[in-house]
Amino acid sequence: MSTTASTAMPTPSTKVADTRGLAGQTAGDTSICSVNQTQLIYRGYEIADLAAHATFEEVAFLLLVGNKPSAAELAAFKAEQGAMRAIPASVKADIVRICKESPASHPMSILRTGVSLLSHLDPECEDCSPAAELRKSKRLLAQIPSIMGACQQTLEGKSPVDPDPSVSHAANLLWCLTGKKPSDLAAHIMDVSLVLYAEHDFNASTFACRVIASTETDLHSAVCGGIGALKGPLHGGANEEAMEMLKEIDRDCAGGRMSTEEWMKRAFETKRKLMGFGHRVYKNGDHRAPILRKCGLQLAEQLGPTAKKWFDLGDEVQAIMLRDKAIHPNVDFPCGMTYFVMGVPVPQYTPIFVAARITGWCAHIMEQHASNRIIRPLAEYKGPALRQWND
Repeated sequence: MSTTASTAMPTPSTKVADTRGLAGQTAGDTSICSVNQTQLIYRGYEIADLAAHATFEEVAFLLLVGNKPSAAELAAFKAEQGAMRAIPASVKADIVRICKESPASHPMSILRTGVSLLSHLDPECEDCSPAAELRKSKRLLAQIPSIMGACQQTLEGKSPVDPDPSVSHAANLLWCLTGKKPSDLAAHIMDVSLVLYAEHDFNASTFACRVIASTETDLHSAVCGGIGALKGPLHGGANEEAMEMLKEIDRDCAGGRMSTEEWMKRAFETKRKLMGFGHRVYKNGDHRAPILRKCGLQLAEQLGPTAKKWFDLGDEVQAIMLRDKAIHPNVDFPCGMTYFVMGVPVPQYTPIFVAARITGWCAHIMEQHASNRIIRPLAEYKGPALRQWND
């Protein structure tokens, strides 16, 4: 008889995978987007290809409708979007009132409320048919910049401007936020950033949308859930936090009080979380980050040393993180610098994310409704053993 053990025992070095937060778990199928270490693909098209050759309107059509638009389809889509940008007077009045009465509210909370208000005035709100959901998706895409603009202009003590139906989604977004006509370069950079932010498979906010949609509730409710998820600093709010971190480094190091190296060393020693770095999926770098950095740097160099200093500081921080921690930046890091030199108020960074990601969210909501099964995972109980109330 053999004395060899019939079953292999686990070695002391065996490491159990940490699947909290569904890390590494596949939660469903999608034909909308693929994310891997080397590529980010929207319906078969790679992100660098789209950023270089497609406009945001073309990408929005691709995500929402499912195919690359023909010239005629694109022209019709753009005309349709321009005509739908204005929000109802009552919604604008409510946004203005809330911003005046609660000026400390985060613009993401205002945007969430604005989408909820729009739902009450949308005659197809409760209609979850494919055709109705596509129409609702287009309306939300067109109207979100108007909500953002009403919020920002009110917070600055100004009257909201009317949306411009004749310009691109990106240019209209900047116009609504600032009340100023953007330069061609600024509009192009915003357009590229919207393309980069439009979709990213089952990220937290998109998965939240799909979970909500899986109950067969309406599209507006699911989008409100997505906005709430995206607001968090570990998701959409990271671009705001990344820029605030750079501003803090700039203040602390002003006048030679300390070097960036010393600031970063202190951050490492105190285990401070540095926003804009690392990614759950991309371990070798976020494909979108260098694309947006290149665009933002182009504008900063055009604007001069005061603007370019933020990219110089960002490059220094990025180099230290890569050297000492082997952690790459994600797209939120160059986004913070890029929007800042464009003059976009920092609290509006995450709402801009929504102005792009609404396309991905709505595409996923429609996909979920088209082949639905309620999303209801199990939990592993770690609480007390069974006990009696009257013991």
